[in-house]
Amino acid sequence: MTPLPQSIDDTIALLAKQDYICGRALATVVFLSLKLGRPMFLEGEAGTGKTEIAKAIAAALGRRLIRLQCYEGLDASSAVYEWNFPAQMVAIRTAEATGSADRDALQAELFSDDYLTARPLLEAMQPQEGGPPVLLIDELDRTDAPFEAFLMEALSDFQVTIPELGTIKAAEPPIVILTSNRTREVHDALKRRCLYHWVDYPDFEREMEILHARAPEAQEALSQEIVGFVQKLRKEDLFKSPGVAETIDWAKCLLALDVIAMSPEVIADTLGAILKYQDDIQKIQGSEAKRILEEVREELADA
Repeated sequence: MTPLPQSIDDTIALLAKQDYICGRALATVVFLSLKLGRPMFLEGEAGTGKTEIAKAIAAALGRRLIRLQCYEGLDASSAVYEWNFPAQMVAIRTAEATGSADRDALQAELFSDDYLTARPLLEAMQPQEGGPPVLLIDELDRTDAPFEAFLMEALSDFQVTIPELGTIKAAEPPIVILTSNRTREVHDALKRRCLYHWVDYPDFEREMEILHARAPEAQEALSQEIVGFVQKLRKEDLFKSPGVAETIDWAKCLLALDVIAMSPEVIADTLGAILKYQDDIQKIQGSEAKRILEEVREELADA
């Protein structure tokens, strides 16, 4: 098991080994969360690296990553466990056919660990090889208030209750990371139990560092134009601004096309890598793309 980082600088270095480049403020939250055993709550626009940091922490510490992908209508039972109903029915039919259907014994067998399917929250409470896992509760803002209330209780004591088996408590609490794209506000009571950080779009220098880490084969001049163009796009009135994930995707697309330098034609052909709505693509194509590219090149020349 990789030991936990002993300082903020250690945290930055640990994440950098997984090609996750973060600022000191985010590294501070990660360090304190690991040291104090507190969940961290990360909010921000989609594509700013909230999910990726959970993957980076798990890989850096050699822990298992358990992901609970939230969605509208998610309830406690779906997040914790379910019974293997088909297997239970086979056991019932078998007992009936052999004439060994002792009611109490059969019920005890049917509602045992053998027929229990663990979902992410229950898995995270169970012992894992390599130490307590990283539990990623992704896009919490997609769920509703009742699930938030349940989650608040589960994370307070790191335990869940299964009526047929009783209460299961984690011997060692998992490393918990909650994320939200802020499509709605998450209740303050849940936030208070976490260390909070807003994950914003990076500035030019940091996004260049990220691109160097994730697409090191890109030439410096091309990388600068890519990052400069995306940074300009985020200032435009778009339905959905591109995140860091789109910057990396775009760079890899351009490399796959053997692009050496940007042009309005290349931008028009590959806008789908960074913009995901047709209205945004139509707005940027043609003369607008040429204008933004010229502005980027002027600023890079003056830098």
